[in-house]
Amino acid sequence: MEEKIKEALENIRPFLQRDGGDIEFVELTPENIVKVRLQGHCAGCPGATMTLKAVVEKLLKESYPEIAGVENVQ
Repeated sequence: MEEKIKEALENIRPFLQRDGGDIEFVELTPENIVKVRLQGHCAGCPGATMTLKAVVEKLLKESYPEIAGVENVQ
């Protein structure tokens, strides 16, 4: 499952990079929470939480419904 999530994040990455940001996969918890680290402009952006939920989480859940959520870690 982790490899599939990493592949999906590769598809999301160009969207974030257009605005000077990036995303790094950290872990998939036993509760199916995907932990990521936002980088670049995304790390300090006030809209990062919205991007995480409205874009990253939405796209991952569409492909993998068993994912319970996505969280940003420092």
